[in-house]
Amino acid sequence: MTAKLSRAGIQLREQIDDAFPDRDRASDGWIGDTRHGARKSDHNPDVKGWVRAIDVDRDLSGKAKPDLMPDLVDQIRIACKKGSEKRIAYIIFDGKICSPILRWKWRKYTTGANKHTHHAHFSFKKEADLRGEFYQIPMIGGDNVQTK
Repeated sequence: MTAKLSRAGIQLREQIDDAFPDRDRASDGWIGDTRHGARKSDHNPDVKGWVRAIDVDRDLSGKAKPDLMPDLVDQIRIACKKGSEKRIAYIIFDGKICSPILRWKWRKYTTGANKHTHHAHFSFKKEADLRGEFYQIPMIGGDNVQTK
């Protein structure tokens, strides 16, 4: 079976690529390696071949400075918290994780060996497999006004 990335993941990655064409892609990825295959991970294809996670390199500027990923991740987190974005299951970045469990508040990420300091990890809900609509996130071309 051929692995296929969730359309929500494809759309997010494409918008980030369009907004930051010179960004570093060294830590990008979507399909799990052998290390991921040995455990439960959204990077592993499910029984129908769907992969529901992407990693996006932290260096959006292509020069390592300024560090824009914290701002982008926070805009996405806030959209999830407000309910305007419903396709994302959780985000891991810089040793923290956020999800609906605590209403999208950051908490320490303690379950994985990788603290996701070189990239942001976005996992998508199963129901987002076929949902590839445009993300309304200001830093990646959306016009949704974000407030905390």
